[in-house]
Amino acid sequence: MDRYAIHNQRCRIGGVTQTPTRPRRQAGKASGAWADGDRTPLNANEELKQADDGLNVRARIEQVYAKEGFASIPGEDLRGRMRWWGLYTQRKPGIDGGRTATLDPAELDDEYFMLRVRSDGGALSGEQLRTVAGISSEFARDTADITDRQNIQLHWIRVEDVPEIWERLESVGLTTAEACGDTPRVILGSPVAGIAADEVVDGTPAVEEIRRRYIGSPEFSNLPRKFKTAISGSPSLDVAHEANDVSFVGVVHPEHGPGFDVWVGGGLSTNPMFAQRLGAWVPLADVPEVWKGVVSIFRDHGYRRLRNRARLKFLVADWGVERFREVLEQEYLGRALLDGPAPEAPSAHRRDHVGVHAQQDGRFWVGVAPLAGRVSGTTLEAVADLAERHGSGRVRLTAHQKLLVLDVEQDEVAALTEGLAALGLPSDPSEWRRGVMACTGIEFCKLALVETKGRANTVIAEMERRLPDFDVPFTIHVNGCPNSCARFQVADLGLKGMVQTDEDGTLVEVFQVHLGGGLGTEPQLARKTRALKVRALDLPDYLERLARTFLAQREGEESFAHWAHRADEDDLR
Repeated sequence: MDRYAIHNQRCRIGGVTQTPTRPRRQAGKASGAWADGDRTPLNANEELKQADDGLNVRARIEQVYAKEGFASIPGEDLRGRMRWWGLYTQRKPGIDGGRTATLDPAELDDEYFMLRVRSDGGALSGEQLRTVAGISSEFARDTADITDRQNIQLHWIRVEDVPEIWERLESVGLTTAEACGDTPRVILGSPVAGIAADEVVDGTPAVEEIRRRYIGSPEFSNLPRKFKTAISGSPSLDVAHEANDVSFVGVVHPEHGPGFDVWVGGGLSTNPMFAQRLGAWVPLADVPEVWKGVVSIFRDHGYRRLRNRARLKFLVADWGVERFREVLEQEYLGRALLDGPAPEAPSAHRRDHVGVHAQQDGRFWVGVAPLAGRVSGTTLEAVADLAERHGSGRVRLTAHQKLLVLDVEQDEVAALTEGLAALGLPSDPSEWRRGVMACTGIEFCKLALVETKGRANTVIAEMERRLPDFDVPFTIHVNGCPNSCARFQVADLGLKGMVQTDEDGTLVEVFQVHLGGGLGTEPQLARKTRALKVRALDLPDYLERLARTFLAQREGEESFAHWAHRADEDDLR
């Protein structure tokens, strides 16, 4: 008897089948969940969404704001609904981190936008990459960042240029729809889907079907907050499934073959929680239906009253996975899901796919490491040229701010790697460079307190000079604020940006240090030690001291994360 049947049997009392108890809120505490029957908006964000669907702002952008300019945009669209189309106002230059939390939003706004281009599954054709490159060069001052959500992010975008940008993107099958906002964000997918020799199952059809059916649909354009999805059939567990709202992880069912193990309720930020297994196995064809059920639960039952509790992880934590699965099966799917196995421990420590690797068809992919994801339109144009000259033109972005060129014949590999290296994109980077990620930071982000991309660049260059032979896998994630866009709690060295006043009364950038975090079959949050903080200018000295202490105390092939959790506190300072 399966778990679902056992549950139904237990619901029979006195010969009468009882309806399983619906999850209940604590008495007297309105959560704002639609399923509770009251759709009265309980905060300004919910009022904004109820007044007008965020997707509707596109018509106003095209018909009014692009013609009349930045000053014509009302605040509720400028800082609210325009996110539904991938547009955030960027930070006005010259405002230091000490004023981030004190200024009115209008004082932080520059008259330019940050624009996210979706690339669900990280997949781009040569034509698509060339189009993004051209937009960057022509409209975005040659800026382009590869994010850890497999987006490409542009800056310095004027509202007057947005309709033309959309037309160019959509002509090659790209969109910015729901790249931000309280919506289903870009779907993470394995960057080696369909080509890796060791792949359990190719999740690409599910990624494409979810995007086709549901992205840009009013059915899910008003969620309590953002909703993050990951789908990967790679045994390397390469999409950070532990930190997504819903993830489908490739596994082989002993009776039914390849499919996916379902995880729900992951997320980091100020209340980090790892996703939990539902214990359910789903075949590839059913992934879109199950995805719809999970996101529908979030839409209907998610906590809308308090913005800081409006993520799915809080609902899963309160309900528990058994109850979540019960509601999913009985109220949203109308059927039981099969029980299934957990994913096996990854065979390789690496998840980023950097280097030269054989594909299942005998060709190769080449993975390179842009420093902290920073590239440019000029660089992307050159990559498109190389990908078409030496491969099929296809490229992939990763959830680790890396870039892959696919379908390279063996006799073309050397020329490709040489050409990429000349662009500053090495396929054999130092451990320092390979392991670094950074969020947008104070350069453009209105929430940030410190510089991140530039800081990562200077620190990595210095570490390559000081310890050029360091050869242990080591991740450094640099975050400009507590929101963990760069996943600082799950890095070997996680750096959370802060500002404080020094003994001379000068405001300085500092980083709170987190040590020994990691993902995988046994994920763990990083260790904080006596609120350890390091001035930004002192990071190279601190990192050198830390690395040398680790190497001196390392036992055998011990990982840094393992050492960091057993080391004495004084050795981590």
